[in-house]
Amino acid sequence: MNFSSKSTQDLISSIESQHLKSEIPIISVGDTVRIGILIQEGNKQRTQFSEGVVICKKNSGLNTTVTLRKVLQGIGVEKVYLLHSPRIQKISILRRSKVRRSKLYYLRSLSGKATRLKQRFD
Repeated sequence: MNFSSKSTQDLISSIESQHLKSEIPIISVGDTVRIGILIQEGNKQRTQFSEGVVICKKNSGLNTTVTLRKVLQGIGVEKVYLLHSPRIQKISILRRSKVRRSKLYYLRSLSGKATRLKQRFD
């Protein structure tokens, strides 16, 4: 690694550190989370909440993402959210679950009561 790429990495990390949010709770895979997203309709803004189970989390500094899964009218819906996005207003953890996997992609093939996760109390 030469000098120029090291200084570039330092520069990128210093710029990213300015935009990191500090009030984000510790989210882990299996948690049921409620995320409030700022929606702009015309000249008005409102907060729309989305709730679901975190099936995947990718940690990479400013680009940290979580994938939420919920079932709407019998159809599974997944959405990826950037945690440090300025559009995210509020994140609250509704329930923590005990899981033994880092990615819960197997929930895609399950339905009904089989998708329940055991609650973790801590």
